Amino acid sequence: MMFRIDPQADEPLFAQLVAQVRLGVVRGRLAPGERLPAARELAEALDVNVHTVLRAYQALRDEGLVDLRRGRGAVVTAPAAVDLASLRAAVDRVADEARALALPPETVLTLVKEALR
Repeated sequence: MMFRIDPQADEPLFAQLVAQVRLGVVRGRLAPGERLPAARELAEALDVNVHTVLRAYQALRDEGLVDLRRGRGAVVTAPAAVDLASLRAAVDRVADEARALALPPETVLTLVKEALR
């Protein structure tokens, strides 16, 4: 799986990488047991500091999505893709309602995060 980051985005680089790995797991592009690129290799490919990649990998470890092992690197541990059709439909409805109310994406994300607590 190829990862991309946007250095101009407001979201921190490590958080962008975390989000891409999460999405890869949810969509089944990253399977359990699959190794993520070595931190140094990925840092070079993305032109970021190796500590940025390590921070992302540590955050993913803390979430239980990857296992970090010396000599093996980061390995996906999360279950494969889940059927998210009903959740996607609900998110689409929320997005439609937010657009109808002309709410900025940041407000919608804040509302969703609050609802998940």
